[in-house]
Formats: sequence, C-alpha cells, structure tokens
Amino acid sequence: MRHGKKFNHLGRTADHRRAMLANMAISLIMHKRITTTLAKAKALKKYVEPLITRSKDDSTNSRRVVFSYLQNKEALKELFGVVAQKVGDRPGGYTRIIKLGSRQGDAADIAFIELVDFDENMLKTPKAEKKTRRSRKSAPKAEAPVAEEAPAVEEAPKAEEAPAAEAPAEEAKAE
Repeated sequence: MRHGKKFNHLGRTADHRRAMLANMAISLIMHKRITTTLAKAKALKKYVEPLITRSKDDSTNSRRVVFSYLQNKEALKELFGVVAQKVGDRPGGYTRIIKLGSRQGDAADIAFIELVDFDENMLKTPKAEKKTRRSRKSAPKAEAPVAEEAPAVEEAPKAEEAPAAEAPAEEAKAE
C-alpha cells in the first residue's frame, strides 16, 4: 500500500528523478522558461520554489544548501544574483505553469514552466487591464461636468447604450 506517498515518482528511480529535477531546475534558472511535460513541470515547481525562497537570504549556509541540490556554480550565481533580486519582495509563487496542449507522438500533456517575474508579456498585460477597468468605472463621473457644457453630444451615446443593454435581456428571454 502507498498511503501517504503523495509526490509523483515520474516512472523513475529516486536517483534518476533527483538528477532529472536538478538538471531541469538549472535549465529553468538559466533560461527563465522551459518546455516539458505537465507532470514534470508540477514536480519541478515543488522542487525549485523552496530553492528560490532560500536564495532570498544570501548567506554562506543558504548557498551551500542550494548547491547541494543544483551542483552548478553558474546557476547558483544566477539564482542568488539576478533571480533573488527580482523575487525579493514576492511571498512565494515564483513559477507559472502554462499548458500548451498534447504532444504529437504520445499525447503527453505539454506545458511551459517559467519564472513569473521574468516574463515581460505577462507583466504588462494585467496593468493595461486595470487601467481599462478604472477608466470605465470613472467615465460616468468624469462625464457629469461635460454634460453641462454640451448636452447634445451627451445624449447620443446614451441612446446607443440603451439598446445594447436591452439586447442581452432579450437574448436571455429567448433562451
């Protein structure tokens, strides 16, 4: 029986699994994003996030502990230098897994795993959304003083909005 044995063995022996996760962690730290299977990405996330947390405290002991896992000086420098500076204020959740679909040959689920603070595309997108939402909420308040100056211009958009609001209600009734 395998009660209480929760982590994924990935079909490998303990030594092979440890070596594979260490190599994948080094690749992730050096390249900031790697493509792998979904199961390996989830296992790597559990493996690498404690190492990134450890890198926030740049002490000799922390470096030795992380080096015992990675065995790569360049990755250690990158982790304690560039990566630790970017994630210094983040309280966990350093990696993101993005599912890509299934692989052609064996239909295995494929995914990206990336360091969250190093993806400029994902960092810029939420900021633009928030600005858009704020402008929509504050737009009626800003239009109130404008309405006093030009009432004819203000009535035309309201007339367009009213049919748009009624259209979803009519669709709901039709269903």
